This record gives sequence, C-alpha cells and structure tokens, in this order.
Amino acid sequence: MELHDVWFVLIAVLWTGYFFLEGFDFGVGILTRLLARDRAEKRVLINTIGPVWDGNEVWLLTAGGATFAAFPEWYATLFSGFYLPLLLILVCLIVRGVAFEYRAKRPEENWQRNWETAIFWTSLLPAFLWGVAFGNIVHGVKIDAEFEYVGNVWDLLNPYALLGGLVTLTLFTFHGTVFTALKTVGEIRERARRLALRVGLVTAVLASAFLLWTQADRGDGTSLVALVVAVAALVAALLANQAGREGWSFTLSGLTIVAAVAMLFLTLFPNVMPSTLDADWSLTVTNASSSPYTLKIMTWLAVIATPVVLLYQGWTYWVFRKRIGTQHIADPVH
Repeated sequence: MELHDVWFVLIAVLWTGYFFLEGFDFGVGILTRLLARDRAEKRVLINTIGPVWDGNEVWLLTAGGATFAAFPEWYATLFSGFYLPLLLILVCLIVRGVAFEYRAKRPEENWQRNWETAIFWTSLLPAFLWGVAFGNIVHGVKIDAEFEYVGNVWDLLNPYALLGGLVTLTLFTFHGTVFTALKTVGEIRERARRLALRVGLVTAVLASAFLLWTQADRGDGTSLVALVVAVAALVAALLANQAGREGWSFTLSGLTIVAAVAMLFLTLFPNVMPSTLDADWSLTVTNASSSPYTLKIMTWLAVIATPVVLLYQGWTYWVFRKRIGTQHIADPVH
C-alpha cells in the first residue's frame, strides 16, 4: 500500500471520528428545542456536552489539515467549489461556540433564549450541510481538465445530496437522543428514549434509501458489507433503546455512523472527487496527493501525536462520565 493510500484511509478515519463525536453533540443541540421543556432541562442538555463539544471539533480541524497537507489538489477543489456551504458551516460552528460560552453570562430571559435559539440552528444546519457536502463528494461534481470545479451552488443541491443531508440530520439527532438517554436521569431520560424510537424509525427509512442508492450507483462487495452493518447496527440500536440499554444503544448508533461513513469512502476510492464531466478529470489519490517525502514526514508525526490526543480525549470522557439531571443544576451566578 502506497503512502497516499494510507493517508486516504487516515482521512477517512478522521472524518468518521468527527461524525461519531460531533454527531451526538449536534444532536443534543437540536434537542434543546425538541426535547427540553424548560430552562433547567436545556441546561441539563447543554451540560451533557459542555466538557467535550470543543474537543470533538478538533477532529474536524485535523481532518481539514490532513487533507490540505496530504491531498492539496483535493483540498483546493473542495474548498473552492463548496465555498458557500462550507463557509456557512464555519459561521455556524463559530456562533455555536460563542453561544455555549455566552448564554449564561447574563440573567435576562431574552438574552438566554436568543443564545439557545442560536445553539439549535447552528447545530441543525451543519448536521444537514455535512450530508449535502459528502453526498456531492461521493456522487461526483463538475470538475474540468484543470481539476477545477466549474459548477455553481445550485448544482450541489441535487436529490442525492439533499437526501444525504436529511440522513445526517436525522442520524445525528438520533445519536444525540440516545446519548441524552445515556447521560441523564429522571423524566428527561425517559422522554429521550421515547423520542429516540420515533427519530430512529425515520432515520432507518432515509438511511436505507440513501445507502441503497449509493450501492447501486458506485458500490461493490465491500461497500455492500458496510451497508449491511450500518442498517443492522441501526436496527439493533433501536431495539437496545427500547430495552433500556442506553449504553448499547449509543454504541450501536455510533457503529451505524462508522459503517455508513466507511461505505461512502469505500465507494469513493481510489477517487477523492469524481468528475461528472469526464472520468479522466476526476481527482484521485494519485493525482491529488502531495510528494512522497511530505507524506512520509506526516506519517511519522501522526504516529507520535495521535496516541497522545486519543488518550487525552478518552480521559476527558471518563472524568465526565456520570449522569446528570435537573437536580444537579445549580442556580446561575452572574
């Protein structure tokens, strides 16, 4: 296996980790409007992800940085062609971080309600737009002989990509719902379990349609295995949720995300951005990669740094592993 193949796999792993981790905190952000009934319950939801949401976003920064260094042609075409949706995602992530930090800085009702509204929308929009973006990456876009995107923003809003957006939106919401059931106690936990069933059923329908479309379009035997694992894990997550086994439900919903993202990258390889104008104009792991020397240096850095980051982030989750409820919410101090 060549180094550019190794880095394609590593970037796939980084995106998988990002969607697994950021997926549930996007879901929790959406639940501040769908599940919480009062201010105390909204604080419970926000506190479940408070210690970890910013660490989850490190996976996005690492995935973007790795793409820039390992596949500069891919990075350039992706970020120029998808400029508007990616800019909107970036703005949402900035506002979302500010909302988490500023929401409780003042006691006024309007102040807190406005920031809570910001948390909801800046969780919902990226959850949808990431699916649209990856749907276009896998399905292919208009790339010319110079490896430049020559379409427009409306070309990105095709049926396949929009279905992908709905899948990530519902899947992340389901993932966040089972995470909420895992991390809370009392009535909010029971309501989260009931909501998880409804959201999960919608997710199962949309995800099955999207993955079957992907398989029919570009799949092979390996991607079919990933498809079966994703669907089976989602069904098992729903059954575990109904049985009150929140830990298993969360693990299996995470496995659904892992298998689904793996399937997308399996159908993509050896391309990194297929061209719908001419297959010979597609960006591949070969023509979009950096020099072998660059990839070699990056590999050594990754071998040294990655275990440290994983250990630190794992320790963070262990420290904040306990369930919380409204009885654990202290009165705000301003």
